Amino acid sequence: MKKIITTNKAPAPIGPYNQAVLSGNTLYTSGQIAINPNSGKLVLDSIEAETKQVMENLKAVLDAAEMTFEHVVKTSIFISDMNNFTEINKVYASYFNDNTAAPARETVEVANLPKFVNVEISMIAIK
Repeated sequence: MKKIITTNKAPAPIGPYNQAVLSGNTLYTSGQIAINPNSGKLVLDSIEAETKQVMENLKAVLDAAEMTFEHVVKTSIFISDMNNFTEINKVYASYFNDNTAAPARETVEVANLPKFVNVEISMIAIK
């Protein structure tokens, strides 16, 4: 059985999907981009600000499922330019208290992302 997770503290889906689905104790988040949920506008001031907004959106979805970044076991990061990897990685790492407990992850450079943003991140978390 699955439970749909939704919050107004993260951007509403822009297509036929949900912010996250909880199946048993496992949460699957949809990819988040840097849409500010309050204004509906993209945060593209810098790659760091963009990544921070993505992570804040994911944090809101985790919160809605009564989870934290400590529950995350796997992430997928999609970026439009591998030259941004260092800056993205620095912001991403700041959300995990201890790198020895950081989740498994892949980072993939892609040709394009929704709304032509620079970074999109999805997560799998377990309670």
